[in-house]
Amino acid sequence: MAPAIPAAMERPHFIGIGGAGMSGIAKILAQRGAKVAGSDAKDSPTAEALRAHGVTVHLGHAAEHLADDASAVVVSSAIRADNPELARAAELGIPVVHRSDALASLMDGLTAIAVAGTHGKTTTTSMLAVALTELGADPSYAIGGDLAGPGTNARHGAGDVFVAEADESDRSFQKYDPQVAIVLNVELDHHANYASMDEIYESFEKFAAKLRPGGTLVVGEHAGARELAARVAAAGREDLGIVTVGEGEDSDARILKIVPNGMKSEVTVALDGAEHTFTVSVPGRHYAHNAAAALAAGARAGLDPAALAQALTAYTGVGRRLQLKGEAAGVQVIDSYAHHPTEMTADLEAMRGAAGDSRLLVVFQPHLFSRTQELGKEMGEALALADGSVVLDVYPAREDPIPGVTSELILDAARAAGAAVTAVHDKTAVPEVIAGMARPGDFVLTMGAGDVTDLGPLILARLAN
Repeated sequence: MAPAIPAAMERPHFIGIGGAGMSGIAKILAQRGAKVAGSDAKDSPTAEALRAHGVTVHLGHAAEHLADDASAVVVSSAIRADNPELARAAELGIPVVHRSDALASLMDGLTAIAVAGTHGKTTTTSMLAVALTELGADPSYAIGGDLAGPGTNARHGAGDVFVAEADESDRSFQKYDPQVAIVLNVELDHHANYASMDEIYESFEKFAAKLRPGGTLVVGEHAGARELAARVAAAGREDLGIVTVGEGEDSDARILKIVPNGMKSEVTVALDGAEHTFTVSVPGRHYAHNAAAALAAGARAGLDPAALAQALTAYTGVGRRLQLKGEAAGVQVIDSYAHHPTEMTADLEAMRGAAGDSRLLVVFQPHLFSRTQELGKEMGEALALADGSVVLDVYPAREDPIPGVTSELILDAARAAGAAVTAVHDKTAVPEVIAGMARPGDFVLTMGAGDVTDLGPLILARLAN
């Protein structure tokens, strides 16, 4: 079993504690008994949830927020070097620990399942966490989104399995040494950190190389994932098992059938000579593939696949992954985290199938200037799958503006692809714009990795009036 609190984590201070990854680690440490503190730019439901676990959350960033007796300062790659709390840590000689190292220390001594890939990590990690909990395995987990049932993104469990989302964006997933690793897909993204597909493959190969002796790599049907599997096999790690997941006859975990049913699907998977049929409570073929990967990984971690398949039925969704926010005036509002063209296309196709003859309207907020610069054309083309779209300004997150890179790149590409798109530069105007577009029976999809998610309740309130 893992130690209650990893070394140097007795009194950690998190800079940016409200972030999805940071807050999860903070919660687990607090549940293990650590005295946790941190700061964030503004108050939020996440900050309030942390306080409920006994965590001290300061608002804003200031040197005095860092306690003199802090055992470590935990940071993510988004924290800038001039942060005053980081400068104070240097003055006091307090060790600075990257988020990935803190998470890796939490997995020590446990059977770790790490879920990686350009898309689908949060959903697949969530599926495993829910299914393992349903089976009574009492897992620990750290996820990049809040589960619909428990309403949390992380938990310290008494069981011997730890399920973690493994983020490739800054190469930090190379810090983990799981027993089972899932790689759903491999595509070029995070252009500020990766210049080519060769760099992406090299990063994923290093992640796979950290698998524990006798471990298993589970790969999806995506061409990039299969290429990774071939590279790993060629590297000569004969102790590793490789399990392929997909609809093709050559897949080890073969998806035999996906039957859409509104906002759900019934999925049948053949694994190790047996067929397993279960319900996936999110529409779309890509979510069925995520569930099959979760089934294969859980089986290789020692769980009974038949019981695990039925336990996967308990998964009811995760925040921002085609999450129903509500209905007003006959219009359903759904939230999507999709921000890469592949994700956008997958979620839009899933919603087209769920909507049937109803109209699909999208409120899209581009995420990052670098991503818009490289993939703006493809984002615009994806929006052609909707009946109408509102496109907001680029959400900068951690980046500074790039001259000439605006949402106009997406709008131009969308119009060239035949999409009906409208630019809205004032986010507060969106509810009124959507109220003028929507009619009973429509679906409205708020889409993007920024604060576009805040618009769902506002749109519902405007529609109700």
